[in-house]
Amino acid sequence: MYAIVEIAGQQFKVAKDQKVFVHRLSTEEGKTVEFDNVLLVGEGDNITVGAPAIDGALVGAKVLRHLKGDKVIVFKKKRRKGYRVKNGHRQALTEIVIESIATSGAKKKAAPKKEAAKKAAPKKSTKGDDLKKVEGIGPKIASTLNEAGIVTFADLAKTDAEKIAEIIADVRGNHVTDTWPAQAQLAADGKWDELQKWQDELDGGKPA
Repeated sequence: MYAIVEIAGQQFKVAKDQKVFVHRLSTEEGKTVEFDNVLLVGEGDNITVGAPAIDGALVGAKVLRHLKGDKVIVFKKKRRKGYRVKNGHRQALTEIVIESIATSGAKKKAAPKKEAAKKAAPKKSTKGDDLKKVEGIGPKIASTLNEAGIVTFADLAKTDAEKIAEIIADVRGNHVTDTWPAQAQLAADGKWDELQKWQDELDGGKPA
């Protein structure tokens, strides 16, 4: 039996015991996860096609590990403008193994939980701090951090620089996150004069 299922915005043709690399999932390593957006299920000559998804169909999988893909170099140049930009990117991925494919039995309670999670995120972000006050953080990075649940200076201060870099991996540009937690701690403590004095010595979040 095989199925075509949508996982993290991508469509995959999967079969039992097959390993698949997908965009980073929030599920912890070793945990199981289920996908109910099954578009097609086939077994021999018997093929069931959804409209667009098959009602009740379910694909179960286990998260093996989180990792990053190979580095991709993006180089941009404008003729006679002296414009050259070179960026590197490594996609955050998750390796999963397909454990089961079922044509019925999808948990209908999953949808309300997802809706609740989506509704909760904006409420949390409205009470957050302006992370752009940290040297090196712009609107896009601040938005990406908010989506990951980092909405206050205290949240940022307790997140290590390597984890922050992983979260903003999809944001264009070369970002040095080493000083961000320490800057955020000063902001959380209300030490604005000390923070401003330090930021005057920084260049894009790193020592000048």
